[in-house]
Amino acid sequence: MPPGTGDVQLSISQNIPISGAIIVSTPQDIALIDAHKGAEMFRKVHVPVLGLVQNMSVFQCPKCKHKTHIFGDDGARKLAQTLDLDVLGDIPLHLNIREASDTGQPIVFSQPESDVAKAYLKIAAEVVRRLPLPLE
Repeated sequence: MPPGTGDVQLSISQNIPISGAIIVSTPQDIALIDAHKGAEMFRKVHVPVLGLVQNMSVFQCPKCKHKTHIFGDDGARKLAQTLDLDVLGDIPLHLNIREASDTGQPIVFSQPESDVAKAYLKIAAEVVRRLPLPLE
């Protein structure tokens, strides 16, 4: 769904069967406020919240390898504790993600062995593990 907790999101979650929601947020305080609202909205309409993903969690300098938490450190982890959710994973702020997206090639296809692709695949596997099995 698009970001936010407005009428569009509420209508979709009330009218379309949803197996589960994933809350994705950057570690910034203002983004975490919206993520908190989103999790609460899903809970109110009885959509299971599968967990939280921290996007743009860290930037690693390609030259010196120094890691910097540009948007803050572990804000999503703190929110996950507040909401009693698990953090499904962290997606770093990385140039390769933007470049792959710009070419229409997801990083998991263009660079499947990269650490960035592995971060996405780890999150995807965790989401699949948490989704309820369909009734036969």
